[in-house]
Amino acid sequence: MTVKKYKGSAGGWGALASTTRHLVKSENITRNIRNLLKTNQDQGFDCPGCAWGETEEPGHFRFCENGAKAVNWEATSRRVTPDFFARYPVGWLRQQSDYFLEYQGRLSHPVRYNPQTDHYESISWDDAFSLIAKHLQSLDSPNQAEFYTSGRASNEAAFLYQLFVRAFGTNNFPDCSNMCHEASGVALKQSIGIGKGTVRIDDFEKADAIFVFGQNPGTNHPRMLDTLRKAARRGAAIVTFNTLKERGLERFTNPQSPAEMLTGGATTISSHYFTPKLGGDMAVIRGMVKALIAMDHSAIEQGKGSIFDHDFIQAHTQGLEAYLAEVDATDWSLITEQSGLSQQDLEYAATLYRHSERVIITWAMGITQHKHSVNTIQEIANLQLLFGQLGKPGAGLCPVRGHSNVQGDRTMGINEKPTSAFNQTIEATFGFTPPVPHGHNTVQAIKAMLAGESKVFIGLGGNFASATPDTRLTQQALASCDLTVNIATKLNRSHLITGKDSLILPCLGRTDVDLQRSGPQSVTVEDSFSMVHASGGVVESDTAEMRSEPAIIAGIANATLGNHPVDWNWLIEDYDRIRDLIAKTIPGFTDMNQKLKQPGGFYLGNSAAERIWHTDSQKAAFRAHPLPTHLLPANLRELSDDPVFVLQTVRSHDQYNTTIYGFEDRYRGISGERKVLMINPTDIEALGMAPGDRVDVTSLSADGEKRTVYGFKLVSYDIPAGNIAAYFPETNPLVALDSVGDLSDTPISKAIPIVLSPSQIDEERIDLSPY
Repeated sequence: MTVKKYKGSAGGWGALASTTRHLVKSENITRNIRNLLKTNQDQGFDCPGCAWGETEEPGHFRFCENGAKAVNWEATSRRVTPDFFARYPVGWLRQQSDYFLEYQGRLSHPVRYNPQTDHYESISWDDAFSLIAKHLQSLDSPNQAEFYTSGRASNEAAFLYQLFVRAFGTNNFPDCSNMCHEASGVALKQSIGIGKGTVRIDDFEKADAIFVFGQNPGTNHPRMLDTLRKAARRGAAIVTFNTLKERGLERFTNPQSPAEMLTGGATTISSHYFTPKLGGDMAVIRGMVKALIAMDHSAIEQGKGSIFDHDFIQAHTQGLEAYLAEVDATDWSLITEQSGLSQQDLEYAATLYRHSERVIITWAMGITQHKHSVNTIQEIANLQLLFGQLGKPGAGLCPVRGHSNVQGDRTMGINEKPTSAFNQTIEATFGFTPPVPHGHNTVQAIKAMLAGESKVFIGLGGNFASATPDTRLTQQALASCDLTVNIATKLNRSHLITGKDSLILPCLGRTDVDLQRSGPQSVTVEDSFSMVHASGGVVESDTAEMRSEPAIIAGIANATLGNHPVDWNWLIEDYDRIRDLIAKTIPGFTDMNQKLKQPGGFYLGNSAAERIWHTDSQKAAFRAHPLPTHLLPANLRELSDDPVFVLQTVRSHDQYNTTIYGFEDRYRGISGERKVLMINPTDIEALGMAPGDRVDVTSLSADGEKRTVYGFKLVSYDIPAGNIAAYFPETNPLVALDSVGDLSDTPISKAIPIVLSPSQIDEERIDLSPY
């Protein structure tokens, strides 16, 4: 392991060098160069990485460094064949790192676990489908099965999946969005009547100010940096609130700008950068609003009139008085204590906001993975409503979804809580009555499997065992199932946590040509800005026995239900037929096949952006919430005599979700190891330790269970005192299953109370694999 402060900007030559290294690692250099030129282009494929949208600017590459990693990682020539599984028992594979598992290459054939030999063995597709159908049909209730979805699934796959599962008879749809932006959906539906962001990507070209909360675009959605760069260069204020100092939000060199690359130039991204405490963002917004109210009173007293948009407030909102009373009752001492920022800092941020006519507020999981995330997002919405910042160009609310098509999956009906309107449409279109009772989200699904109430788990993509909280209990839950099925492109941790029976079904990726009876097929995805566009694979390679996700779902559905409520196999012959059903069922998709022919796809629209409010009152709602009394519950703070820190889990730069591409976190200056804790140097000194010392990390939870991870190295870092950052999935075992956000059930991965102790494991015996 090496730790060396990174002095360069984000992007630049470092990004190009990294892209080149991953091209070489793919063992498919020439073909993958061609693939990258087709990434996010018309007549190309959608990047399997993030959900950031595209501008209509011609003549530019539309991939970033981490997008290139995702493409190279997927389009490798390496294959995991039945011979591979014959060589390596599951018990041995379970001891390997996540990086090792996925580096072996693409899964090539369907396989079934043999517990007698501890090996996966070949199985035909027909036999695999029959086995799944047998298990599903033998359940006492459809509610004993869990149907998980990863955000990488296409609209077509997600639509078929939800139709099959509802025809089967359950709403058990645990979904990756339960673990990331669930709070955004819940909060925004209550506040503005729709659970999506209100801005389009060209709004960033018109904004006077962009307030960025709780995100690291340099690693998680790097194409956003080019959008922010353009805004900064034309003079927009970019005001960042993020606990960690992230290089991508400080300086960026655009690899597609010859002038910047040759001169070493860089654009300053954030004009102002604040580092609040973990969980202190609601207090940040509350402090800004309190300062703005004082400015409003002063302006009125001076005869200048109110600074708020009262015409908008009167015509489009309700609940203002109760909200203003709540703000007035909030003391500055609580605001500054929780936020970790001074009153002067917050008043200055408020002044920047006040003097900006058009404001976008954007956020990611640094906001959504807290206990009070829903309230925090509604506080953000409250601020925007005060100034009428919804429904006008260059302004609005922008949750940045992490994974390509995680938003589209929800649009297609992957939702454990379907609306009555959605159910009525399904019944009218397909002639069966879908289940009404709410199903399980991700945390509820884990609990149901642990309790023996759910006996079958089917995962459409993803890495459930690593992505979810409370790793030990999650693995125990999967292992207790009668059947686990994983539909995947690559081997991962979840495939090694087998039920009594277990299948791995290899699927095509975004880059692969999907050839069905009518010819090559395209699928569709929805980005963070509600744009829907086509994605067609371009890689004609040895895909062996891989099948497309829609074809696999249709195969399972046909084996389980026959031709009810549709002829599944007929639909797979031509995906236009699936899209015709989507057009009949999902609002905004009328004439879908025709609309997809236009360059860039089509816009679904956004009711709140049109100032139409689908709330109970038919108006946007100010939601009045008190600040939390304490960021950590008092009973947890009293569980230990040792100093209690607050830990957040983060990605490294060589990572996307649970996929580990390598061991270099370039912008943070850390390489060679992932078992590290980024901690304030004064905290290291107060512990009587030194940078590089190894510690064991134990979380504090209300259930009294001891959750510990071992042998983590201390790294001195620019982070507020009392706060710590570490990588996931290595620290997911610390997140208690019951530690979830209010109203969202999202695991609280950004505010884990922990204590540290000198490691009881010798340096030579430190296990650097995840668990």
